[in-house]
Amino acid sequence: MRRGIAATAMVGALVLTAAACGGDDGESGKNSSGKLSGTVTFWDTSNDAEKGTYEKLAKGFEKLHPDVKVNYVSVAFGEANAKFKNAAGGNSGAPDVMRTEVAWVADFANLGYLAPLEGTPALDKADDYLPQAAASTKFKGKTYAAPQTIDTLALFYNKKMLKEAGVEAPKTFDEVKSAAKKIKSKSGKTGLYLRGDDPYYYLPYLYGEGGDLLDTKNKKVTVDDPEGAAAFEVMKDLVDSKAATTDASDGYNNQLNAFKDGDVAMALDGPWSIEGALQGKEFKGDKGNLGIAPVPGGSDRQASPQGGWNLAAYAGSKNLDASYEFIKYMSSAKVQQETTEKLSLLPTRTSVYDVKSVKDNQMVQFFKPAVDKSVERPWIPQANALFEPIRLQMEKVLSGKTSPDNGAKGVGDAYRKLLKDYK
Repeated sequence: MRRGIAATAMVGALVLTAAACGGDDGESGKNSSGKLSGTVTFWDTSNDAEKGTYEKLAKGFEKLHPDVKVNYVSVAFGEANAKFKNAAGGNSGAPDVMRTEVAWVADFANLGYLAPLEGTPALDKADDYLPQAAASTKFKGKTYAAPQTIDTLALFYNKKMLKEAGVEAPKTFDEVKSAAKKIKSKSGKTGLYLRGDDPYYYLPYLYGEGGDLLDTKNKKVTVDDPEGAAAFEVMKDLVDSKAATTDASDGYNNQLNAFKDGDVAMALDGPWSIEGALQGKEFKGDKGNLGIAPVPGGSDRQASPQGGWNLAAYAGSKNLDASYEFIKYMSSAKVQQETTEKLSLLPTRTSVYDVKSVKDNQMVQFFKPAVDKSVERPWIPQANALFEPIRLQMEKVLSGKTSPDNGAKGVGDAYRKLLKDYK
C-alpha cells in the first residue's frame, strides 16, 4: 500500500460490461508462428522512488517475448482508481494490465472490469503465494489478480535523534508522547509526523484500541464502537500536546520530507518509503541511522493494516494472451527477488524468502514478521470506499471541529448508508 488512500471519484454512468470493451491499443495475442505478439499496456502505480525499477522490470518482458511491445505508463496512485473505472466504464483507454491496490480488486471485479485468472498462465505456482496476500485477489470464489508485493506500516525513526534525547523506540503511543517531550527539549524538533490526510493511517490507532472497521462475518459496523472514538482521541491528544505535527493535505510528501530532512524524529510509514527516506540528508550518508520498529500500540495491542499490490488483467483487453503471460512474469519469483533487492519491497511468494539476498535484507527481516501479524482489511467491493468517511471525520476531529465520539459516530453512520445490509 502506498502512502495515501485517495478518495475514489464517483462513476455516475451505468456500468458497461467490460468484456465488450477494447484495451488501450492492444493487438491480438499471437502471430502466425504461434508466438506472443502485439502490445501490452501496463499501468504502474508505484511512487517516484520505485517507478524507474518497475519500468525496467516491465520492459524485461520484451526480451522474453521479442514480438511483444510493453507500453509502460506511470499513473499517479491518487488518480489511478477513478481513472481505471472511467476508462473501463467508458469503453476506451483502459490498460491491458494494471497494478492495483489490494482493496481495489473486489471492487473492479464486482463491476465486471477484471478477467478471472483461473486456468491461465497468470496464476503460475499459485500455491507459492502467502495465504494472506492471495486472500485479497479473490472475489465470489474466483481469482482476479496475482499478488505482487505485500506490506504493512511500521515506525520509522531517526536513531541519532532518539539516542541524543535518551529514548528508545516507543512501543506505545503513550511512550511516543513522552519521548516527543524529550526530543523537543534536546533538539527543538517534533517527535512524530501524524498523517492527518490519509485514513489508512487511522487503522493502527483503531486496531491498537482493539477495534476494527467491520465485522464482515456478522455484517456489523464496528468502527463506531467505543474503540473507534478512543482511536480518534489518541490521535487528537498527540497533536494537541505537540508530540506530533500534522496537516490535512499532501501528507505523503510532507511526512517523507520532514522525516528524511530531520524535522521530525519519527513517522508511521511502510516499505514503499524506504528508498525515498534513504535519499534524505539524515540517511544518505548513513543508512544505518534509519531505524524501524513495530507500530506503537494503544491500550489493547500493537497492530497495523495489511497492504500491498496486485496485478490484474482488464477483461476487455484485446491481448489477453500476452497480458496473462505478462502478469506471470511480473509476479514471478525472479522478478519479486529483483524488486526486493532493488527496493526492499516484500515478496508475496514464500519461496523468495529463502533466497539469501532477500533473507539477509534488513528491511525484510523486520517487515516480514510485521506482515505476518498484520490485520487483513475487509475484502469487499466497498473496501476502498470505507476510507473517505474516515478522512472527512479525521480532519474534523484533528482540527477541533468535532469530538472523537461524534467523529466515530459520523463514520459509522456513513458506513450504514454505504453498506445497506450491515447493521
